[in-house]
Amino acid sequence: MRGPLIVSLDVWNREGLFKIIDQFPTDENMTVKIGMELFYGEGPEIVRNLLDKGFKIFLDLKLQDIPNTVKMGMMQIGRMGVTYTTVHALGGSEMIAAAKEGLELGSEEAGVPTPKLLAVTELTSITEDALKNEQNCRLDMVDQVVSLAKLAKQAGADGVITSPLEVSSLKKQVGDDFLYVTPGIRPANFPKDDQSRTATPKQAAEYGSSALVVGRPIIRADDPVAAYHKLLEEWNYAN
Repeated sequence: MRGPLIVSLDVWNREGLFKIIDQFPTDENMTVKIGMELFYGEGPEIVRNLLDKGFKIFLDLKLQDIPNTVKMGMMQIGRMGVTYTTVHALGGSEMIAAAKEGLELGSEEAGVPTPKLLAVTELTSITEDALKNEQNCRLDMVDQVVSLAKLAKQAGADGVITSPLEVSSLKKQVGDDFLYVTPGIRPANFPKDDQSRTATPKQAAEYGSSALVVGRPIIRADDPVAAYHKLLEEWNYAN
């Protein structure tokens, strides 16, 4: 079995959330992602609600600020009992290290496992053109992502969020002892929406992704449970 297929719950309130997750069996053992939209609307209570129902939580808030502010924020996240959380790698090595320290302090205080710290490299919506002309980056996309992943690993992160298209290069240059969690996952023939760098679950498995993040193809499906299981089977049993 590969790592989890994480369901991204990109809804704005608890009514929309439970309309989706109440369709799933209670013993599904799912990992779900809570992002800014839901967390800013419902707050930490929604995390506790989902933990009480047996879900594992990826709390994706992508912190980026001065190191001490990120450390204090991560102490709060560390107390919650979530499994994964995120910072932006572009915040720099000192900030990433501070984030890790905050998570460890908060989780130790609460007596829960320390969440895995994942650093966002380049958002899957960023194109080569935006990288060059808006971020003024002299590297191409793959080299930029590899550079940020190396920085994150050296600073104590447990893995990165990256497009599946960069994973094979990352594994060669950063190592197998690191998590490569990949959003931008789409079934074959599914619209890319606002994602620029996408792959199917089978392709992501072939590239070497550690875990997948899938939102709209599941939560907007007529039958979210069936959509989840179809993608999960493709992910788990890809050669």
